[in-house]
Amino acid sequence: MIEQIKQWDEALFLFLNQQHASWLDPVMLALTGRYIWIPLYLYLLYLIIRHYPGERVWYILGLILTIVLADQLTSSFMKPFFERLRPCHDARWDELIRNYAGCGGRYGFASSHAANTFALAAFMQKVGKKRLRRMGWLFAWAGLVSYTRIYLGVHYPMDVLVGAVLGIILAWLVWWITGMGNRLWQARFGTAGINTP
Repeated sequence: MIEQIKQWDEALFLFLNQQHASWLDPVMLALTGRYIWIPLYLYLLYLIIRHYPGERVWYILGLILTIVLADQLTSSFMKPFFERLRPCHDARWDELIRNYAGCGGRYGFASSHAANTFALAAFMQKVGKKRLRRMGWLFAWAGLVSYTRIYLGVHYPMDVLVGAVLGIILAWLVWWITGMGNRLWQARFGTAGINTP
């Protein structure tokens, strides 16, 4: 069964990776980068600080913890544990796939990009339920960033899917821990949060 899933995953990767346009290559490379999204991250921090003055420290710490956990679980544990070669490191695909601007580390399961972006989207969606609303668009952003990894030839679809699910689960877990921490803080100190106005 696992072998069949791998075959489907590889076939889907080959199909998606070959849907290419040369003008799109540098766009996808830019979208997969970290620095291009710094304004977005600063904007999200601004929203938390502005709309949640009493809980902002909890939410910012929770967001940082969510992304660190997603990144470290995929990069430091899953990739070396499962040792699934990135498609661009697999000699079977040398003449078949498009790999634009490098390959990255040797192993690719699961995608750290997918885990990190979906973790951020899921945590912000939870944060936004009280006062911000409309944070669902972050899932589309996370999907776009994750798709760039397939387009660029560095991840299989299953790498991305598992990373996305993992990121969402971690975000929900940290959200629950954050809520508990905030409630315990209120019970102990009788304030709305660490950083009250």
